[in-house]
Amino acid sequence: MAKTSWSDELFRYVVLAVASSAVVLFAIYLVELVEGSAPTIPEGWYFLYGSTFNINNLYGVYPEIWGSMVTSAIALAIGVPVSVGVAVFLSEVSPLRLRSTLSFFVEMLAAVPSVVYGLWGLIVLAPALSTKIYPVVGRYIGFIPIFSCPTTFAPCFYYGLSVMTAGLILALMIIPIVAAISRDALLAVPASQREAAYALGATKSEVIRMSVISYARQGIIAAVFLGFARAFGETMAVTFVIGNEGIVSTTLFKPGYTLASLIATEFSTASSGTEVSALVEAGLVLLLVSFTASFVGRLLIRRFIKTKESASLL
Repeated sequence: MAKTSWSDELFRYVVLAVASSAVVLFAIYLVELVEGSAPTIPEGWYFLYGSTFNINNLYGVYPEIWGSMVTSAIALAIGVPVSVGVAVFLSEVSPLRLRSTLSFFVEMLAAVPSVVYGLWGLIVLAPALSTKIYPVVGRYIGFIPIFSCPTTFAPCFYYGLSVMTAGLILALMIIPIVAAISRDALLAVPASQREAAYALGATKSEVIRMSVISYARQGIIAAVFLGFARAFGETMAVTFVIGNEGIVSTTLFKPGYTLASLIATEFSTASSGTEVSALVEAGLVLLLVSFTASFVGRLLIRRFIKTKESASLL
């Protein structure tokens, strides 16, 4: 066996150090957040189920957790089908001369700063939704609680700055990310998969649905969880359009709050060490939820992997 040169050893240790840096950074973040939130951690579970923040020196972030989860769910429900459709078109249907151009524009959308999405949502989208879209939705399906009128007086008034608007903005923001990763997963499907399906007499739609998407589903699932992480932790765009009210409502047309927007709006004006500690603890909850989502996504990916070749990539 040939001896390993000193340059190979150096390269090995450098790569190992770089790979380990992610674990070290996560540990640092976790330790700092735990230490910063130490004054409010003794409050226990009230922090998670309490509905008042900085009232009578009580701190609860249940409305913010609810807002984060609901806006992320709206983003996934709207953004994932669109993203997968875009990915399928780019990888399976689009002419070769258009594929690179369309892919470029999809990837460029992911580079748009979140504050731009927020400003567009505040100035253009929210007024249009409150006057033209939400009243129509309420008129036809307002009997469903989540689409009911947000006010108790007549005539009904629809807020432009609401949980639903924040979810729509997040859907627009995650579409480029989920579409780009899903497209790469679809393009990585071996040609033999398609050829085998065609040989059995499958149509193009059947090949895409039963062979290509099925083979690439672990990559698509990974893209979905990455989109969830982006939506759950998004700050500026959501802060502009969600209304920033710490309430929990059955209708999506009322204002709300998320953990990220709470930290963004309250941290600079925090008047006491306890309030700062509560905001740091909100950041800790945000970190743990994102980590848990990534971990669950990893487990789901492993569950859907069927071939030894795919399993060896994990």
